[in-house]
Amino acid sequence: MGEERNGMEEFLQRGSMAAQFARGAVKTGKAVSGAAAGALWEGRKKIGKAIAAMAALLLLPVVFLAMLPGLLFDGFLSWVSPSDPETPILNSSTAITENANNITFTINSILSEALEETQAEMESDFASSGADCMEVVNPYAAGPVYNANLFVSQYCAFRNDDYENVSIADMERVLRGGKEHLYSFQRREEVRERTETDPETGEEERIPERWMVYTVSYNGESYFADQVFRLTEEQKALAEDYAGNMSLFLGDGLLQNLAEWDGNSIPSLGDVCFVDGAAEVVYFNQLDERYAPQPYGTDHIGGYGCGPTCMAMVVSSLTEEYMEPTEMAQWSYENGYWCRGSGSYHALIPGAAANWGLPVSGCTASEPQRILDALAEGKLVVAIMSAGHFTTGGHFIVLRGVEDGKVMLADPASYRRSGQLWDLEIILEEASRRAGAGGPFWISG
Repeated sequence: MGEERNGMEEFLQRGSMAAQFARGAVKTGKAVSGAAAGALWEGRKKIGKAIAAMAALLLLPVVFLAMLPGLLFDGFLSWVSPSDPETPILNSSTAITENANNITFTINSILSEALEETQAEMESDFASSGADCMEVVNPYAAGPVYNANLFVSQYCAFRNDDYENVSIADMERVLRGGKEHLYSFQRREEVRERTETDPETGEEERIPERWMVYTVSYNGESYFADQVFRLTEEQKALAEDYAGNMSLFLGDGLLQNLAEWDGNSIPSLGDVCFVDGAAEVVYFNQLDERYAPQPYGTDHIGGYGCGPTCMAMVVSSLTEEYMEPTEMAQWSYENGYWCRGSGSYHALIPGAAANWGLPVSGCTASEPQRILDALAEGKLVVAIMSAGHFTTGGHFIVLRGVEDGKVMLADPASYRRSGQLWDLEIILEEASRRAGAGGPFWISG
C-alpha cells in the first residue's frame, strides 16, 4: 500500500509541476500542452481513481489543460470505458481509439446533415427563381472537409472551467445547435444557349436559357469560433496550438508534416518515371528544390505538401494532364482541402481524383486483396500513413505496383524508399486507423 501511495504522490507531483509550468507558458500553446500531456501520459498507469484529483490540480492555473484528455476519454468522472472495462480509461488504447472515432463520426454526421440542408436551400431558391436550369459548384461533394481536432479544441476552450460537463454528447449538442450556418452559398445568373434541331427542316436553332449557378462555401471552424463558441483571440490561438498537439498525441495520420524539414531542399530530380509496375508512374518529390519552398496555403510544400504531391503523381500518371505539385497545391488550397499547419484534409484524395475524372473508391486495411488486385491491374492506391517507417506523424504515399507479393510505392518525401519493395503487412499495420473520407486507402484508375 505504501509503494502504491508513493507512486500516486509522484504522479500527482508531476501534474502539479506541469500546472506550475503552464502558469507561465499559457501564451505559448504548444509548450503548455507538451508539459501537461506529457505528465498525464507518462503517469497514466498510476492514475487510477485519482483522475479527478489530477483534473483539480490542472484546473488551478489553466483549466483548458484538462479539457482535451477529458474529451478524449469522454469525461474525467469515469473510471473505465465500457469498451475496455478491465483497463483504467487513461491507459486504454481501445477507449482512446473508440472515443476519437466517435468524435470524428459525430462531427462528420453533423457536417453531412448541414451540407444536405444547404443543398435543399439551393434547390428551394432555384424553384422560386423562375430559371430554366441550375448548376452546383460544390468542392465538398465527395464528403465533408473539416479539422476534427480544431473543433474539439475550440469546444474545450468554450467550456472553460466547466470541466464536469465536457463530453462527446455535450460537444455534439453544441455543434448541432449551430450547424445551420456551417455552409453557405452564392448564386449568380447566367444566360446560356442550347442547340435544337428542327425535325422537319433539319435546321439548328439556338435557344437561350437562364441558369442559376450556386457555389458552396464552408464556414466551419472559424464560424464556430466566432459565432457559436465566441472565443477570444487568445483562446483561438491556444485552440489551434492544442489542435496540433492533439494530432501529435493521436499520431495517426492527422498531422501531415515532415518534422525534420528545416526549409532546405534537395537538388532537382528532373523528370522521373517509374516503369517497373503495371502502370508507368510519374514521380515527384516534395523536397525537390523546384517545389519545397513553394507555398501551400501559408505553409510550404516541403513541410506539408505530401497530399498535393501524391495527387500530382496520380493525375499525371493516370490522365492526359501533366500536373506538378505546385499546381496541385494551389488547386487544393483554392478548393478548401488545405489545413493550416496540418497538411491536407483526407478528402483531398477523392476530391482531386473526381475533379480529374478518375474513378476512386475508399478501401480499409482489412481488404488487402483489393489493394493487391488494384495494383496488379495498373491502378494506383494513395495511402495515409501514421507513425512508423514513413513518418513520425502522418504522411500520404502512393502504392504503385506489386512484385512477388511485395508492394512498390512512390513516397513523395523519399526517392530512396520509393525504390524499395515493401511488405504489405507493414503498410496495413501503419496505415491510419482514423482516416476520413473513406480511407486510409483510396484506389484510383
